[in-house]
Amino acid sequence: MDMALYLVESVLNGTVKGQEQFEQTITGIQQHLDPKNIELIEVQVSRDFSRAFLIFESGSRQEVNEGLRELGFPVTLIKPVRLVGQEVESVKRKSDAINYLVEWNLPEGITMDQYLERKKNNSVHYAEVPEVSFSRTYVCEDMTKCLCFYDAPDEDAVKRAREAVKAPVDSITEILPKAKD
Repeated sequence: MDMALYLVESVLNGTVKGQEQFEQTITGIQQHLDPKNIELIEVQVSRDFSRAFLIFESGSRQEVNEGLRELGFPVTLIKPVRLVGQEVESVKRKSDAINYLVEWNLPEGITMDQYLERKKNNSVHYAEVPEVSFSRTYVCEDMTKCLCFYDAPDEDAVKRAREAVKAPVDSITEILPKAKD
């Protein structure tokens, strides 16, 4: 069975009150989905615990959706995505620091090839904002939106980096930094 990556966005609406409760929720999701051959690749949560972004590797969108529904985990959006800028194995190691997520709703009519070419041509301009480190992007296969992850000192630095690479911002979410192991 072919495995694909799926983005799950969740609006938590006060259902999670802090890091410990969020970590327990994620542990429960992993324990429930692992036997179903659904691997949780990445989890990011906003600093205020209002939104969560999860990346799963699975044979189907329906399996991910059903597994989360069985747990009562709120799903706002679930879409197949392509990872750009990093390999899946690298993301699984959780080795890089990120603290900002930029969402960009892609313009209608842009193809994946056009997006990738644009990204390749413009990404050299990140060097103009050295205090910001670009990590990776998840691009929805239906070309509706992408999520870009950064490590930056503040939101203004992220905006400067996006301007340098000529990429719009629809929203910026501060991500809760990972606890050091």
